[in-house]
Amino acid sequence: MPWGLIAFFAIFGGLIFYCIAIYNNLVNLKNRFKNAFSQIDVQLKRRYDLIPNLVEAAKAYLQHERQTLEAVIQARNHAASASHKAAGNPTDAGAMQQLISAESALSGALGRLFAVAENYPDLKANETVEKLMEELTTTENRIAFSRQAYNDSVMSYNTSRESFPDNMIAGPFNFSAASLWELDNKAEREPVRVKL
Repeated sequence: MPWGLIAFFAIFGGLIFYCIAIYNNLVNLKNRFKNAFSQIDVQLKRRYDLIPNLVEAAKAYLQHERQTLEAVIQARNHAASASHKAAGNPTDAGAMQQLISAESALSGALGRLFAVAENYPDLKANETVEKLMEELTTTENRIAFSRQAYNDSVMSYNTSRESFPDNMIAGPFNFSAASLWELDNKAEREPVRVKL
């Protein structure tokens, strides 16, 4: 067998293995950002479970604030629905944007609830409400940490899929860009504050 043919097959085989390595790296990075999203999803579910308990505990004290309580529950339900849709496919930019918008609305509704709660000293003194608000604050911190980890994973994935020669593999194999979790509005840039 001539040396030229051997060299050709060696180079061709090397290119094939290099392409396989790029593909596998893209799969690895995609799975990492999906896992990072699942960590957000776990914390969001915890948050969604805490909110009805908090609203129920606050009902007796906030009888005149029914609209605020209903707005929190409605925002929670909308966010939970958007989270479920995004969890099904974290690569869907539209689903991610809906989730981000729904979470922004929920944060605003919670902020209004906490502002109203400030006017009710008995509510703030209630042990159940205090415990729920503390758990919610802890969950908010976990969500913020999970969002950062998610965005770091998305950045690594997007950088890899856009870099040469990885982009030569990413395009034909439908490695679409992932969406960063960016804050929707100025109000969401402020953390939810729980004051007891």
